[in-house]
Amino acid sequence: MNLSSLKPAQGSTKIRKRVGRGQGSGIGATSARGHKGAKSRSGYSRKSGFEGGQMPLQRRVPKFGFKNINRVEYKAINLDTLQALAESAGVSVINHDVLYHNGLVSKNDLVKILSRGEVKSALEVTVKGFSASAKSAIEAAGGKAIVG
Repeated sequence: MNLSSLKPAQGSTKIRKRVGRGQGSGIGATSARGHKGAKSRSGYSRKSGFEGGQMPLQRRVPKFGFKNINRVEYKAINLDTLQALAESAGVSVINHDVLYHNGLVSKNDLVKILSRGEVKSALEVTVKGFSASAKSAIEAAGGKAIVG
């Protein structure tokens, strides 16, 4: 094997279609663009959402609702998840780093603890938010709920 014998794999390349090279080629005359109309002309580019002059879907459908730019999105973690984490990983202090390293949250998530399930062990939990019932459940089990 040497450099002069290298070829692309069989079927990996196509031969370029040479259009507009006379009628005998079969793709002369209109150069495979059909007759007249915008698509046959040079410089044509289809606008996204254009439906041939028909009122486009984006304009037919009414506007609806709004996005609140000040919304704060929290990642919800329940008490039963915390209890399972405490039992499996053997931790009593739970914060964002512990949740991140155990694959429960992403790096930039804001975490809020909700009250589904129950906590049996005394946990020290430090996150951005707690529901009132979750906070009381953690403290009733002898733990601490710290907003931080």
